[in-house]
Amino acid sequence: MAVLHRPVPAHRPRFHPPLPRATASRTRPARRMPPRGTLARDLALPLGAVGAALLVTALTLTGPGARAPLAAAVFALLTVAVAALARPVVVPGVALVSWLFYDGFVLNGHAELAFGAPDRTGLVVLGCAAAAGACGAAALRALRRRTAG
Repeated sequence: MAVLHRPVPAHRPRFHPPLPRATASRTRPARRMPPRGTLARDLALPLGAVGAALLVTALTLTGPGARAPLAAAVFALLTVAVAALARPVVVPGVALVSWLFYDGFVLNGHAELAFGAPDRTGLVVLGCAAAAGACGAAALRALRRRTAG
């Protein structure tokens, strides 16, 4: 084996000259702050699913007549709020989870999924709500970055 491989040179520590001392006239570089709200962004999808389940429970308790016109608007508001908190990668998942709860429990009842005209309309509405929430959150982050920098 010694014939096929060259010997590895011994590790020699590098000499780093000392850095010049900072004078009073120099300004310190700005310290980078860690991103805010990372836990909420990581848990947005499970918390959104719990919120949708609680919303379905509340709408079920109000009765079938009261929930039909109001349910789509309330689910869209929940989707906008959760999508604004979530990472952009999970926003389609937020819309899908909201639609699954809306379609399975509010429109069709008894956890039955269908894909008729009202079901497709609900999917489009909740998808647009998730996109609006994500775009609003991205615009707010860009504005904060611009004013901070």
